Amino acid sequence: MTAARTLTNDPVIEAARAAASDRVRAEIANGALLMAPAPRSSHQHAQLRLVAQLDGALRFRRGESGPPTGWRFLLTPELHLGVGPDKLNPDIAGWRAQRAPTLDEYPITTAPDWVCEVLSPSTEATDRAIKLPLFASYGVSHAWLVDPDARVIEVYENVRGAFVQRARAEGDIVAAPFDATTVAFDALWE
Repeated sequence: MTAARTLTNDPVIEAARAAASDRVRAEIANGALLMAPAPRSSHQHAQLRLVAQLDGALRFRRGESGPPTGWRFLLTPELHLGVGPDKLNPDIAGWRAQRAPTLDEYPITTAPDWVCEVLSPSTEATDRAIKLPLFASYGVSHAWLVDPDARVIEVYENVRGAFVQRARAEGDIVAAPFDATTVAFDALWE
């Protein structure tokens, strides 16, 4: 009987990721190093305004006599998922309260219930072709893509391990998994 072998990322890839500049976002997906410039101001602004709206309406709360309720949102969390592991940093990630990581958990090994990527010309292809399929394979239920240049939000739902687009909005939006709140569209760009 042979011992089970643990798969790990190539040490050269891990070292390159660790040595990356603060001006670069470095991730590992499918054993490959992904590097992109740090987010532009418009990207950061949309990211911050979206999470502020969602957190304000759906904030994680500890139940006095029951389980916690709401959502926990984190900006660019360090996710380690799978056997490599894939080391991903979505722009925003959200967990339902019952599954939320603790605030001191690092890295986070629980896949989020929702992820959001804010697109830029340098990251759009990677976000769409590499990261979204990976998030779907890890069981992330919902994903949003926010495009500050086109001023569009795309809403996706995981159907049998792949994301299917459910909506495309160019105005205020009420969409899964946040059907209890309206995202004020113009606030993302102001």
